[in-house]
Amino acid sequence: MARLFSDLTHKKLRRFRSIHRGYYAFCLFMLMVLLALAAELWASNRALLVKYEGRLYFPTYGAVITGDTFGLGYQYETNYRELKALFAEQAEAAQSGNWVLLPLVPWSPYEQDYSSGSYPPNAPSLEHRHYLGTDNSGRDILARLVYGFRTAVGFAFIALTASYAIGVLLGCVMGFVGGKFDLLFQRFIEIWSQVPFLYVIMILVSLTQPNFMLFVGINVLFGWMGITWYMRTLTYREKVRDYVLAARAQGAGLGRIIVHHILPNTLVMIVTLAPFTVVANISLLTALDYLGFGLPPPTPSWGELLRQGVNHLDSPWIVVSVVTAVSLVLITVSFIGEAIREAFDPKHFSRYE
Repeated sequence: MARLFSDLTHKKLRRFRSIHRGYYAFCLFMLMVLLALAAELWASNRALLVKYEGRLYFPTYGAVITGDTFGLGYQYETNYRELKALFAEQAEAAQSGNWVLLPLVPWSPYEQDYSSGSYPPNAPSLEHRHYLGTDNSGRDILARLVYGFRTAVGFAFIALTASYAIGVLLGCVMGFVGGKFDLLFQRFIEIWSQVPFLYVIMILVSLTQPNFMLFVGINVLFGWMGITWYMRTLTYREKVRDYVLAARAQGAGLGRIIVHHILPNTLVMIVTLAPFTVVANISLLTALDYLGFGLPPPTPSWGELLRQGVNHLDSPWIVVSVVTAVSLVLITVSFIGEAIREAFDPKHFSRYE
C-alpha cells in the first residue's frame, strides 16, 4: 500500500506528536469542534427520540412535529420538556409506555425561560438544567456558548480558507513573475492596507442588514494581504533554486511550477501561520459583536455574551463563563500554532549548502 505522506512529512508529524502541549491541545480543540458541530444532539429543545403509541419519532434533524401529533391539542412545535413530564405522569399511572429522550441541555440558544419565578439573569440551576445559568433574556448560557463557538469557528475557517487562497496564489505569482506586475500589486496592497477596517464595518452595517457572509466577505477583503507578503518573499527565494530552474528548462508552465514545485516547499509558512490566523479571526468576530457591529441579535455570539457580562457584573456566571470559554479556545489554538511552528521548522530536517 502506497504511503499517503513522504518520509519527511512523517517525521514532522511525529515531532508534532512529541510536543505534548500542542498535541493534546489539538486533540482538545478537535473534540470541541466535533461537539459544536453535533450541538443539536446534546444542546437543543428538540428531543432526540420520542416513542408514542408504539411509533418512534426523531425530531432533532427532522421537520417540525406539531403538538397535536402527540395529542397535545396545538398545531405549533411540540414542547418536548412538557411532553416528557406528561408521559412521566402517564407512566406512573400505568396508562402508557410512551417516553421522551431529551438532550443533556434541553434548551435552544434562542429560547427564553421565565419558569424560575424571578427575572433573569438567573444563576446556574440543576433543577431547570441551566448548568451555567441564563442571560438577561432568560436564554441558556451553555447553549449560547456552544452555538456561538460553532459560529466563531465557522467564520474563522471560512475566512481563513478564502483569504489564504487569494493571498497564497497572488503572492506566489508576484514573487515568480516579478517586474511591473510585482510593483503594481505592491503599490495596490500598500494603498488597500491603509483603508480603515473598522470604518468599513461601521458603514456597511449601517447601510445593509449584517449577516454571517457579509462579515466573512469583509474579512477576506482585508485578510489576504498578510500571507501575500510572506508567499511573495518565499517565492523569490525558491524560484532561483535548482529544482525550479530544472522545471523551467523542461518547459513547465507558471501554474505547474507554482502548484507542484514552489507551494510544497513553502507549505511550512502556511501551516505555521494558519492557527494564529484562526485566533485572530475568532478574536475579531468576538470584538465586533462586543462593540455592537457584529452579527444581529438573537444570533448566539461570544461578544454579545461578553457585553452582557460586563453590564451585569452582579451576575458573575455570565462573564466567568464566556471569558473562560474564549480564553480556553484562544490558548488552545495558540498552543497548536506553537507546536506546528516547531514541528514543521525546516531547520530540523533540511540544510542548504
